Amino acid sequence: MLSRTTLRERAREPELMDDFASGGPELREALKHLRRLNRLFGASGPALYGVKRLWREAGRPAAWTLLDVGCGSGDVNRALLRWAGRSGVDLRIVLVDVTDEACEEARELYRGESRVEVRRADLFALPPRSADVVTASQMAHHFADDELQAALERMLDVSRAGVVLADIHRNWIAWLAVFAATRLLSRNRYIRHDGPLSVAKGFRSEDWARLDRRMGEAARLEYAWRPLFRYAAVVTRTQQS
Repeated sequence: MLSRTTLRERAREPELMDDFASGGPELREALKHLRRLNRLFGASGPALYGVKRLWREAGRPAAWTLLDVGCGSGDVNRALLRWAGRSGVDLRIVLVDVTDEACEEARELYRGESRVEVRRADLFALPPRSADVVTASQMAHHFADDELQAALERMLDVSRAGVVLADIHRNWIAWLAVFAATRLLSRNRYIRHDGPLSVAKGFRSEDWARLDRRMGEAARLEYAWRPLFRYAAVVTRTQQS
């Protein structure tokens, strides 16, 4: 069983979902099962927290655009759409992923929803200033430490107001909870392998602080712990950049 010392450093092992050469029906099934886990563990909360914060800092505009990179099914955005509807915000969302399976799942999930568009694209091919805010929900942990800075710089370039990284707290209690949930709720090998591993690849406060230092004076990263064992990191350009 996992020891308290195992999670001191971020795991480096790739997830099965990082292998874009595989996929098919098994991956689509995994994305469906992941939606259950996201509901169980409150995955939408950190993204909503960060987006609302940037929206308030921008002066509470009546219209707001969002681009979700590495979206998977994009299911966490349903909470944002509900918030926008209650708040009278004309929210338009573009869901972006590099896999056909994710885009197919997202299109099925948001069929008939005029506020949501799905595109198959790579983060590094997106044009600058494409949206007010760029979000990445449970996507940052797929990058190694030496890759994450470049990815975040690209997200900032794509955004106008800032970036929200919503990701997992690397914690042994969270690992045990996810390990148990993935065994109880799914037999899919993606879910059983990648679920606990995603916690081991997640973040602690020192990881966010180190990333903030790496970004230098060009950007400011502020993070907050959110239930259940998650983080919201809000990244904006500084006045000097």
